[in-house]
Amino acid sequence: MHLSPVLSAVRNARVADPETATVSEPRDVLIREGRITEVAPAGTAGTEDDTLDAGGRTVLPGLIDAHVHVTASTADLATLGDTSPFLVAAQAQRLLNGMLARGFTTVRDAAGADHGIAEAVRRDLFVGPRLFFGGKALSQTGGHGDVRGPGTQVLDQHVCCPHLGIVCDGVSEVRRAARDQLRTGADHIKIMLSGGVASPTDRIDSTQFSDDEVRAIVEEAEAADRYVLGHAYTARAVDRGLRLGVRSIEHGNLIDSGSVALFREHDAFLVPTLVTYDRLKAEGARHGLPVASQLKIDQVLAGGLDALRLATEGGVNVVFGTDLLGEMQSHQSAEFRIRAQVVSSADVLRSATTTAARLLRAEGELGVVAPGAHADLVVVDGDPLDDVTVLADPAHALHTVVKGGRPVVDDAGLVRTG
Repeated sequence: MHLSPVLSAVRNARVADPETATVSEPRDVLIREGRITEVAPAGTAGTEDDTLDAGGRTVLPGLIDAHVHVTASTADLATLGDTSPFLVAAQAQRLLNGMLARGFTTVRDAAGADHGIAEAVRRDLFVGPRLFFGGKALSQTGGHGDVRGPGTQVLDQHVCCPHLGIVCDGVSEVRRAARDQLRTGADHIKIMLSGGVASPTDRIDSTQFSDDEVRAIVEEAEAADRYVLGHAYTARAVDRGLRLGVRSIEHGNLIDSGSVALFREHDAFLVPTLVTYDRLKAEGARHGLPVASQLKIDQVLAGGLDALRLATEGGVNVVFGTDLLGEMQSHQSAEFRIRAQVVSSADVLRSATTTAARLLRAEGELGVVAPGAHADLVVVDGDPLDDVTVLADPAHALHTVVKGGRPVVDDAGLVRTG
């Protein structure tokens, strides 16, 4: 595959700093071997062919979505295990292309993507965002990762079957399952701390795994210098996970003030995923969401915005996530518009850049336009720090996306694959 050459500079760029919520006067972002070397006065760079003229537009750090499912090409997750892994991989490439075209140069997969897909992205066999992967999520029997209906007995967990989760029970089983994901080079381990929408037999307000099981998984992750993210909705499930060492809580729609205090005490992260409930409500049935799951949506939809507001005002580390399934992933950028209803544009942008980079343990490398960082850049019309909702319409707002110093999306919104 022939890729675009690495740039030496992005010229005439108004550089946005999400952390300070400021935008500079026009500057030149100098690049060497895919990393930023200097943010220099305008006119420092030449006008050679290997430079990009931003035309005075705003230049953001590449966006980060910390909760995606790149192998979830359908909302009917039970059928993934019956799908050829080759077809799943081909569909994943298309989904990754779409994320990149929306300005997301880094994503964290929250169950499904494995070392093979991550390696394909690293080698540029798949043109997509940088991919942090965790393999299969860990679930107890009958938990959120158990896709069997109440009458189904057989459970095929062979490594080649592309289910999003693996079922394990008891301390020895969960240790083995965690170690097996870590063996593949996983960046994190995901566990199910409560029931969920897309699973057929559990309740939203249930808690899952015993304390000893959760502690064992956390111990294994920490031993490998990795961390655990936990799917949880209710304050009871969230608080329990935080006390047991889970670092990143996914969703958290039904948290309370006590949860906020625990987030701060443990310097943990909350990853709300509001757009997924909006889209599941509107079109989940059309994309294969089973009836049993459709009936659960209202339980979590109403509380999402209140939880986001409570967490932001309480000083929690809030990170951008979407959790969309199947063709609904095209609505990824709508999360910006939804969050802007209750928190500031700067807060929303930080959640998709600097705070997300801290969650990924990539401070200074991702989420900033600064010397030493990867040259992952998004050139946009407008000022997202003033109005972040411009990012909700990437087809019109995005001019160019640069990953590792290479233009990967052009001003027509087309992913460059060669």
